[in-house]
Amino acid sequence: MARIGVLGFLHETNTFAPDVTGLDRFEEADAWPGLTEGDAIIEATRDMNLAVSGFIAAMRAAGHEIVPLLWCSANPSGPVADAAFEAIAARIETRLRGQALDGLFLDLHGSMVTQSLDDAEGELLRRLRGVTGPALPYVAALDFHAIVTQAMVDRTQAMVAYRSYPHVDMAETGQRAARMMQRLLAGETFFAAWRKLDFLVSMPWQCTLDGEPAGVLMAAAGALETDDCPEVQFIPGFPLSDTPASGPSVLAYARNLEQADQAVRTLAAEVEARRRSFTGRLYAPGEALDALAHRRPGRYILADTQDNPGGGGSGDTTGTLRALLDRGIGQACVAVLCDAAFAREAHTLGVGARIDRPLGGRGFPGEEPVPGPFEILSLGDGRFVGTGPFYLGCRMDLGSMVRVRRDGVDILISSRKQQAADQAMFRHLGADPRDYRILVLKSSVHFRADFAALADGILMVKAPGANTADLHDLTFRRLRPGVEIL
Repeated sequence: MARIGVLGFLHETNTFAPDVTGLDRFEEADAWPGLTEGDAIIEATRDMNLAVSGFIAAMRAAGHEIVPLLWCSANPSGPVADAAFEAIAARIETRLRGQALDGLFLDLHGSMVTQSLDDAEGELLRRLRGVTGPALPYVAALDFHAIVTQAMVDRTQAMVAYRSYPHVDMAETGQRAARMMQRLLAGETFFAAWRKLDFLVSMPWQCTLDGEPAGVLMAAAGALETDDCPEVQFIPGFPLSDTPASGPSVLAYARNLEQADQAVRTLAAEVEARRRSFTGRLYAPGEALDALAHRRPGRYILADTQDNPGGGGSGDTTGTLRALLDRGIGQACVAVLCDAAFAREAHTLGVGARIDRPLGGRGFPGEEPVPGPFEILSLGDGRFVGTGPFYLGCRMDLGSMVRVRRDGVDILISSRKQQAADQAMFRHLGADPRDYRILVLKSSVHFRADFAALADGILMVKAPGANTADLHDLTFRRLRPGVEIL
């Protein structure tokens, strides 16, 4: 039996977002647990679709002892405050010191940027290696959107990334990490090969459910794996990170370097051959509604991708909501808009009352609130369990929530921002997404896991927000030379 340390420190950093991510954002719960230390981690993450959950369950089933250290995450947002990174890193180091461990599992995102660090994961690994030394087996789980760096590769024995977007395989990725850890504990050695690709892919076009290109490439990576080369990965990266290392990566681990190199060369060629396939259409809100007027009757989803909290959006922009109201389109629902002050006042007034407070429009430059009045339809405390494939088992804590209606449009409102990627968000407020003709979901891709089957069509909407969908709208200043913006 081995003693395996477990830790997590996750943040997807949108360097273009206007906010700074402080320590409080890691301490508070949202879809995932707030900052948790010690044995409490096991219960706090149990049965969730998280890499740490899958890893712990797999290693315990194999008879190993888990030593939980610290786990935390914050919703995607602007750069992490240096003080927050330093505080959390110091707490991890303190818990790691003096532990007699046979291995260390790290649940990381892979694209954390702080006010001073381009590669926060690489720096965290450097500090932890200063505590444990270079020989202790480190296995890390990474997000599908991780930005792989040489420092990360050099300071771990293995890294495994999610293979799906929507990320329905996070717990499964933890299980893959556990298999790699057990092979390392058995004395096996793996050589890493990797390559950084010189282009950026916008988030909406990274979806693996659509077949080409991302789904096909994930299948191609899996087809290259053997017992001697157990991990071959295409990691598309997070395009809203303006750092020298940004861009997709191909990564492989094998018993010898030649095998790993060959796998990387083969998969990289497959990716390059599909470079021009990472594209799609974006609609302005009015264009999307006009397009629906010419489609057959049914239920349609407008993905409000640029205000996706899962990519750094504020979750409170009102562009698509305004378009619905301006056109007098009813039987529609907008979810989930974040406005804590609005939700507090609604709870004071109660169901059936009218609230005349302006809604949203404060978290992104140039946006304005939507004026009332609104009818209060239902209230919730924001605590419920995710039931869809992405948020499965997650014990949500979104603060006070309310469902209101204005001019035939329902709006689901939370006190903490969270992308609309689970039907449980509707049910918590007494709503059924099947009752609406138009669903406006503040999400880019994750919503597809639980909502796509309900829709007769999906349109990507380019309304205001920090999760920029057309990368040509951004000014990148720090990318290495030669990186193409797709």
